[in-house]
Amino acid sequence: QVQLVESGGGVVQAGGSLRLSCAASGRTFSMNGMGWFRQAPRKEREIVAAFSWSGRNTYYTDSVKGRFTISRDNAKNMLYLQMNSLKPEDTAVYYCAAKREAASSLWDYWGQGTQVTVSS
Repeated sequence: QVQLVESGGGVVQAGGSLRLSCAASGRTFSMNGMGWFRQAPRKEREIVAAFSWSGRNTYYTDSVKGRFTISRDNAKNMLYLQMNSLKPEDTAVYYCAAKREAASSLWDYWGQGTQVTVSS
């Protein structure tokens, strides 16, 4: 099992920045992909950014390209999401996720989520 714990959410004004962190523990050697998802009220959960644990492949959803940066510290089993130029539409619960198979669309492990609220 892998445990994921997010932190760093909060309330910020539009144009501001936040940095989310995700601490992974347990069988972290089994992870081959990690990413950030978000779910806004009355909307489906969507992937925000992700990469394979090797770092060869990185993905960003179009709406955050140029504003968000995903990064990791393998030695500390940490995943980060730097969010700049935040917009009210970025308001959502943000989830850290991990998967065993890099090529799979199935995400095996999820954190509990952290709320990000962007005020206009």
